[in-house]
Amino acid sequence: MLRTTLEQWRMFHAVVEAGGFNQAAERIHKSQSTIHHAVQKLEALLGLALFEPDGRRVRLTEAGELMHRRTAYVLEEAGKVEALAGVLSQGVETELAVAVDHAFPDEQLYAAIDRVAAEYPHLCVQIHETVLSGANELLDERRVKLAVSPYPMPQCLHRELTQVTFVAVAAADHALLDQDTLGFEDLKAHRQIVTRDSGRAAVRDEGWLEAEQRWTVDHLRTSVDLVLRGLGFAWLPEELVAAAIEARQLARLPLEEGGERHVTFYLNVVDDDGLGPAARKLAGELHDLCRSAFDAIE
Repeated sequence: MLRTTLEQWRMFHAVVEAGGFNQAAERIHKSQSTIHHAVQKLEALLGLALFEPDGRRVRLTEAGELMHRRTAYVLEEAGKVEALAGVLSQGVETELAVAVDHAFPDEQLYAAIDRVAAEYPHLCVQIHETVLSGANELLDERRVKLAVSPYPMPQCLHRELTQVTFVAVAAADHALLDQDTLGFEDLKAHRQIVTRDSGRAAVRDEGWLEAEQRWTVDHLRTSVDLVLRGLGFAWLPEELVAAAIEARQLARLPLEEGGERHVTFYLNVVDDDGLGPAARKLAGELHDLCRSAFDAIE
């Protein structure tokens, strides 16, 4: 039989995060005496001192640090169990939020959502359009249930979906296309158009970024528009610029190497058991549609 309770550990963590008992009381809306009693009870049951004074605040003892690390996982799993119970009790979710990187193929995304909507017609879907680390950041903050991202999240469940080819392009009359072959040194004197990472915590840069001039935008389609206007060159998803290349509005840069980049996209999920039926349906449809598209290419 366990001698300690999850509520005691929750108060212990609140003190750690807030740095003191009074601060923790304000944070979790409990009285200071209630929190103090819970921590004292923990220490008595365990036979360990978890905190030591640090001026007007407290800090963890060596034993407290170890217990904090171990119980963080326990509290997280308990939260997942409660979330799963909520899903089971409510049945089909009424709202589904997903984060999808701009570069992920629209055709597969829209087809997958359409199939989900056909089965769950009253479902409200929120699509957060992101760039680079943005999708994973929203998933990490639990603002979405699914994230389609060019980066797998090692601490989460992730499944490979598809690979997107980025090609270096410029307007058909751009000065860079006057040369038969190009190296990266030839690009430095010309303006590069890049898309800004929508993540706030860990902003990433991708691709070659050594041009002396660089314009940074929020959306891939803005990049396409600027390149079409002859205002710079960029690496853009081949699928997004294929029609413009065929119409000879854009042309691929004749780079000796690096003219193509292949980026793998992943479906990331924090807790597969905590997904409702609509989220599970969308995850499955995305995987199946990407697989079918890949088989068709082969």
